[in-house]
Amino acid sequence: MNQEKYLQEDETIDLLDEEKSLILLNDDVNTFGYVIEVLMKVCGHTLEQAETCAMITHYKGKCAVKSGSYDELKPYHAALLNHYLYAKIQ
Repeated sequence: MNQEKYLQEDETIDLLDEEKSLILLNDDVNTFGYVIEVLMKVCGHTLEQAETCAMITHYKGKCAVKSGSYDELKPYHAALLNHYLYAKIQ
């Protein structure tokens, strides 16, 4: 019985770890065109996905642009920061 309890706890921890989001934050510096270009290059978005994320970020202040585990999102986060976009993993 204890083994089942531990397995369930481990599974819950794994699920929580996988549910992270890479959040793009709005700024008053970068143009829509630049943000769209970076999202396509870094995150592999289609033009439509990148445009939608740029618009949501502009009007709502933030947008989830990618999801996955923290370790999966770290390189994307670093790449967005290297392209001078504001982002966080949440």
